Amino acid sequence: MPNALSYWERESFFNYDVIIIGSGIVGLNAAVHLKKSAPSLKIALLESGFLPTGASTKNAGFACFGSISELIEQQEKAGLDGLAALIEKRWKGLLKLRNLLGDNTIDYQCLGGYEIFRKGDHLLASTCVAKIEHYNKLTLNIVGPDAFSAKPKKASAFGFGPTETLIENKYEAQIDTGKMMFALIGYAQQLGICIFNNCTVNHIAEETQGLSLVTANGAFSCKKTIVATNAFIKDLIPEVDIAPGRGQVLITKPIKGLKIKGTFHYDKGYYYFRNINNRILLGGGRNIDFKAEETTTFGQTTTVRQALQNLLDTLILPQTHYEIDQEWSGIMAFGKTLESLIEEIKPNVFCATRCNGMGIAIGSQTGEDVAELLLKNL
Repeated sequence: MPNALSYWERESFFNYDVIIIGSGIVGLNAAVHLKKSAPSLKIALLESGFLPTGASTKNAGFACFGSISELIEQQEKAGLDGLAALIEKRWKGLLKLRNLLGDNTIDYQCLGGYEIFRKGDHLLASTCVAKIEHYNKLTLNIVGPDAFSAKPKKASAFGFGPTETLIENKYEAQIDTGKMMFALIGYAQQLGICIFNNCTVNHIAEETQGLSLVTANGAFSCKKTIVATNAFIKDLIPEVDIAPGRGQVLITKPIKGLKIKGTFHYDKGYYYFRNINNRILLGGGRNIDFKAEETTTFGQTTTVRQALQNLLDTLILPQTHYEIDQEWSGIMAFGKTLESLIEEIKPNVFCATRCNGMGIAIGSQTGEDVAELLLKNL
């Protein structure tokens, strides 16, 4: 194919000021921010998949900033001030996404989020309930007053199996991930940003005038590039400190009279589910075998599938007939620290990765941050 390219094709389609590798939520937001900040820039995105590959179109669509049990663990890692900064970044990221595309476009619904504690989880439940006031104070000036509250009676209203209690986050919402990504792609294209799908970058080579991004379709030239492939970044930059984490997901067929509305977290956020079009979307279970799920290979495993179905049978839909309709997986990126990795990793090569399972919340902000870093180095 590269040998068959015409002069016109090489000149018009293969030369850019900035090329972003990866057209997920981070890559698209980086491209949009660059183009709006510097309209004269010629920008392209190269995407390895037919659709954005990774997690952006495969996640559960939680517009959240962390459940109580997650915040407790994150505070141990980041400290109180560090956690406050993370929550603020997540919240501002959600606001940026909503302001950019509009709530109706992404089907933003603030139905509340809930952390579930089953019977037998008394110690964890009591620890988290005792921390409600602490985290309400921490989030007061970030998201608003009284974010968290104990709601022990709501479990029966949702039809759940035996539970200890529920903790509600009234600011948590859900979005339609497909609509979000479709709108982001359209927005970027309206700005004049080119997107090439099924175009895997195999190698980044330094040249006298900039960079050459080598693909099976030909070599693209640019002055600077952003690698926004998240968990797949090691394919191009092996030394980056991240570990992939596969999230397995399933969705039921529509359930008549479904009582469940909202976003739900269980087992310190390792399991998560929500309602969508009278269905239940459920994912998680990588904590069953962290090493096995530390992979960039898409797919399902019997062990996790059985754990998800057991959760449906005993906790989520114990008295309700349901049928599984679809199953899929997404690949997230995790690191030893909770902050996203945003830096110029090599001359003219910038990276934005390590969303730590919070891509919806911080994807927009991460994209903007790496774009700003590049703009300072133009």
